Amino acid sequence: MSPEPSQPDPDLLRRLLRAKDRMDAASHEGWPVQRLARVSGVSEAHFARAFKLAFGVPPHRYLLTRRIERATALLRDTDLAITDIAFQTGWESLGTFGRTFRDITGESPSMARARARATSPDLGRVPECIVSAAHRPDLRTAVSEKRRRARGGTTNTSDKEVVR
Repeated sequence: MSPEPSQPDPDLLRRLLRAKDRMDAASHEGWPVQRLARVSGVSEAHFARAFKLAFGVPPHRYLLTRRIERATALLRDTDLAITDIAFQTGWESLGTFGRTFRDITGESPSMARARARATSPDLGRVPECIVSAAHRPDLRTAVSEKRRRARGGTTNTSDKEVVR
């Protein structure tokens, strides 16, 4: 008996989780859909559709979330230069990192660092998974769509993603 259409195939979910785990472990690396599909053992188109259906966001947006989470933690917890943080978290240019960080979080990396240090609450008793979830960026809307809305442009309902 095959699973119902609303119930994802458990084998496919395991394959998708394998790709998601690889992105989590090495979010600083480039993860094009072709590479992720190879890790999952499915076609590129099937991988992209299935990943979004299973996890609620396209693979590129998921990777951006992980990179921004990691950058935010490094900004908060280290004295590394912002340039070093950008490159350590997988960005190829400081400008792209800064612009994307600002589009997603609403503030520049240096402002985020200053705010985190000024309002550093005692989170020692809060489980790390809860702290991480509270600081997770909201990427339900594509970064390019947020930019378009900020400029007052028209909205496009298509959700095209390019994973680098």
